[in-house]
Amino acid sequence: MRYLTIGNDPARQRRVSQIALGAMLMGTATDEATSYAILDRYVEAGGTFVDTANNYAFWVNGTQGGESEQLLGRWLRSRGIADELTIATKVGGRPPQPANALSEHLEGLSAQVIKESLARSLENLGRDHVDVYYAHVPDPAVPLEEQVETFGALAADGTIGLLGLSNYWSWQIERARAMAAAAGLPGCEVLQHHHTYFRARTDQGGLRSRDGSIGVTDGQLLSYLRQEPGLTLVAYTPLLSGGYVRADRPLDELYDHAGTKARKIALDDVVQQTGATANQVVLSWLMGGDIPIIPLVGASSVAQLDETLAAADLELTPEQRDRLNAAGQN
Repeated sequence: MRYLTIGNDPARQRRVSQIALGAMLMGTATDEATSYAILDRYVEAGGTFVDTANNYAFWVNGTQGGESEQLLGRWLRSRGIADELTIATKVGGRPPQPANALSEHLEGLSAQVIKESLARSLENLGRDHVDVYYAHVPDPAVPLEEQVETFGALAADGTIGLLGLSNYWSWQIERARAMAAAAGLPGCEVLQHHHTYFRARTDQGGLRSRDGSIGVTDGQLLSYLRQEPGLTLVAYTPLLSGGYVRADRPLDELYDHAGTKARKIALDDVVQQTGATANQVVLSWLMGGDIPIIPLVGASSVAQLDETLAAADLELTPEQRDRLNAAGQN
């Protein structure tokens, strides 16, 4: 397993495995026995970074979420695990009433919601603190100052370790970090956005913004990360839900452009050279670049997880990395 340190303050930073395990469907679509087996195998292999959210996975059974946190809490207690693992969860994406589909109506990020949601997450997880706490999606209805002050105060008193932002525009990240610094409060040190080898179009508006695909890593965010080495990117859906390896999983239309075709040729070349799977090459590429990136992967079986974990042992040569990076640039 590969490891890196997230966070800058020695009192709050964490050294974590560079492959994070997503628990989104644990407790709902992935049953308890399978979830426990996946978690056990992940820890056995040296994994230390588990990710969930307070709304996971409400859409499976038409709830408000919390099943994933609750399962993790049961598993942590059954295994006697305390601070050995870094647990991340999120606030802001929970529906205000039971729902079975994503919508514009969310709990938001008022000070009251943040505090109440954190207390609920701690109870679900059976912990007195959260190692990484993300704002899940932006909430334009609540002043950013209020959000920054609330998260910062909770981090300052130790209830939260590191602060994170997920699915935010680059300008929002910079503004929130500047506000926290000006107020002398802990600020965001971890980001969680979609990122993978194939580059997604970002010009099409969606549910959260008419200006483009919010949450997708673009050139603006990559450039920002290169200038801010204290930030770490946690990359969700790095394997495109099987899109790299499964013929029955066509790519989303966001990847239907010439750049994807060029990158597919380069990826196939490196797969042939290494003898690894496309998934493993993509994960190794993400982990070994000049920006600190932690791929966040899910698994529905131990066998699927084992394929993913093998990526930690795959070292791409400089020539292979250059081949992958150059594809689709012209």
